[in-house]
Amino acid sequence: MRRPVLIAAFEGWNDAGDGASAAAAYLARRWHAERFAAIDPEEFYDFTATRPEVRIEDSARAIDWPENVFSSAPLGATGRDVVFLRGVEPQLRWRTFTSLVVEVATAVGVELVVTLGALLAEVPHTRPVRVTGTAADQRLVDRLGLRPSRYEGPTGILGVLQDALHRAGVPSASLWATVPAYVGQTPSPKATLALVSHLAELFDVSVPTVDLDVASAAYERQVNEVVSADEDASAYVRSLEEAEDSDPADELDEHELPDGDELVDEVERYLRDHGTS
Repeated sequence: MRRPVLIAAFEGWNDAGDGASAAAAYLARRWHAERFAAIDPEEFYDFTATRPEVRIEDSARAIDWPENVFSSAPLGATGRDVVFLRGVEPQLRWRTFTSLVVEVATAVGVELVVTLGALLAEVPHTRPVRVTGTAADQRLVDRLGLRPSRYEGPTGILGVLQDALHRAGVPSASLWATVPAYVGQTPSPKATLALVSHLAELFDVSVPTVDLDVASAAYERQVNEVVSADEDASAYVRSLEEAEDSDPADELDEHELPDGDELVDEVERYLRDHGTS
């Protein structure tokens, strides 16, 4: 592969409103990514919790097992390839699971991993989705204009994967979109659109998003209708809007990601400094 970057997203705890998994799936479809590997689910799932599904195919029954699939595609005109890892957060043997991911990333020569997440937050659905970029390595934080990772508490598979990548010397960063907690169980095309747009900016590629724009507008309109029918809900959303509008210090503008050329230069310098290229 040509100096690949890897984008990873998992359904489950790190995926409020399906924002992250839908973003990775959207880009994989747009860029016509082709599957080249998968992780056998047998060791990593409690199938009574994450159940396989039965479907009818050509008049016969077929079983779909939870998958974690690697696929790849050219990354626009950047001279790079992109690798996608899309799947479902496993329940078992996380250290073994993440070691397999690191093994694949190392085997194909991945130069940077970007994990995608979506989290529930006290934010209104009527405002632009905040996307925050973080990294654990301070040098990567400084060079790519990200935030250092300050979170302490329970973590999901993304946190364990980031740790495994750091230990293996593979540069990695994470993009997180916020989803309103009061509609956290509803798929959020706004969060998906925000992550897709930021990835496109990060890698300096063009991604048509008309369908996501339409879906986001419909989503906001439908939530507006539900909220406006309840006086308490309306008051709550107004309070979130006021808090959002009065707290510009948290706006994403102060933590913008660099453009694609800067990313390439800084990652290459990072790799040279660490003796991995």
